[in-house]
Amino acid sequence: MHAAGYDNLLAVYRSTSILSVLAGIAGVLVLRSTLRAARRKLKTTSLRGPPGTHPIFGASKDLFESPDTGEIFETWAEEYGVAYEVPTSFGGKKIMLCDPRALAHYYARETWTYFPCMFRLQLDIQFGRGILWSHGEDHKRQRKSLSPAFSHAALRKLSHIFYNCAHKTKAGWDALIDMSGGESAIIEIQDWMNHISLDTIGMAGFSHDFGSLDGKPATIQKVFSAFDASAKQSFLDIAVVLFAEVFPVFSYIPVSCVQSLTDMQETLSGVAKNLLERMEREQKEGVIDGKEDKSIIGVLIKATEAEGGRHVTPEEVLSSMKELLLAGYITTSNSLTWALVELARNPDIQSKLRDELLAFGSEPTYDQLQSSQTLPYLDAVVHESLRIHPPLTDFVRVAAEDDVIPLSEPVITKSGQAVNSISVARGTRIGLPLAYTNRSTAIWGPDAKVFRPERWLERDGIPKKAQDVQGYRHLLTFADGPRNCLGKGFAVSEIKAVLSVLVKSFTFEMRDGPDTQIELCRGILPRPRIVGEEGTAMPLRVTRYEGF
Repeated sequence: MHAAGYDNLLAVYRSTSILSVLAGIAGVLVLRSTLRAARRKLKTTSLRGPPGTHPIFGASKDLFESPDTGEIFETWAEEYGVAYEVPTSFGGKKIMLCDPRALAHYYARETWTYFPCMFRLQLDIQFGRGILWSHGEDHKRQRKSLSPAFSHAALRKLSHIFYNCAHKTKAGWDALIDMSGGESAIIEIQDWMNHISLDTIGMAGFSHDFGSLDGKPATIQKVFSAFDASAKQSFLDIAVVLFAEVFPVFSYIPVSCVQSLTDMQETLSGVAKNLLERMEREQKEGVIDGKEDKSIIGVLIKATEAEGGRHVTPEEVLSSMKELLLAGYITTSNSLTWALVELARNPDIQSKLRDELLAFGSEPTYDQLQSSQTLPYLDAVVHESLRIHPPLTDFVRVAAEDDVIPLSEPVITKSGQAVNSISVARGTRIGLPLAYTNRSTAIWGPDAKVFRPERWLERDGIPKKAQDVQGYRHLLTFADGPRNCLGKGFAVSEIKAVLSVLVKSFTFEMRDGPDTQIELCRGILPRPRIVGEEGTAMPLRVTRYEGF
């Protein structure tokens, strides 16, 4: 009896000790977090900004659910200036940079002073430690290994793939029009743009034909489509996404949106592993008849054997394959869809583009696609679409060290002081509103929201403030600095090639007339759909162009 009582007492003592240790650890973590927050507050310029509309989420929920975050950021910039503070979940803050000079400073220091800390866990979970996850010297090495695959010399050898996919689409649409018994048919163009993007990235990226345009079922496309179709998210889904922005461990909570990401990751991993094994087997067996593999990943596989600064590991190759499958598929298909939608909404612009393409006659070469002079109106239409509809609307980075960010115009702090630069402490979150920068009236002028390709052709069409934006063609669609999009040349050439074939062959109209309402639905990226449609459906009336 005495022994049993002693054992019970000892068990209580031990459990109490464990609880005390855990409480002590928790106390240390809370104290460290509090001290870090206090340090950031002391060393970071205290900026004005919008109030939080939710006691837990601050302003994050409003931004997450908004159909146009660029408009919200612009409203705040007009009220608080070119740099302001936005309340986020759990009392957090992020500083939004809406100033070309501040953005240029930021991009010059990305991967070193600023990197995607808050989402590195998610990137690691979904893709592994590839180029999106990496930063600093690691990022520099991986980017160096991938760069040769996106050079003009490399892409020149792949450009025929764009035309092959465009002509397959033309043949498919001709067949649908013939089946309709007339000269036109209602065609769900977003689905077809998905087919084009998948087959293009399959052939150019991996020397693999997914056969999507030939009607072959592709598991990867089913997963992407399912993700987009289930875009309506519950409050719990939204809460987990917003909590994960502050506490990445929430990425492990198995709510539906996280499960969808997990399913997508597993599919991407399976496809990438199969493709990698096939490519390695063919290289060993000489199946490609001694010809050099011109695909993007073929170049990267070579880098596994390279010495020094270009060497990559097999795990990094696999991560890059997953990233390329996702980025090459979803962003380009989205941009192609928006370009066709804008042409359908603007018949005069569509006719002007068709006239230029028909007058040119032949299919432009890769070098002609890259030039802004060969087909200037095609170039203007594509870049105007990329300006108005960037696939990514905004993102957040974290300062890895203290910094001072210069501004092109002063802002008023909370204390009422006018400052020409802002101090940010290590750990401060920095937001970059790409959609705002691309179509802000303060930067692009009073017609910034209007789809007007002529601005790219007029002598003073690009305002001075927009010229101060140092991204590709004064846009942040492909970001800027060391982490700018490696595939921008690939994407622009693909979009131009596809449009050059389809616009010469067909005319496009909104299915329900010029007043058709379009909304954004949230899938992997925000995508357009006609109001009332399911998923991401964008049906247009497509008519065979017979000419005169």
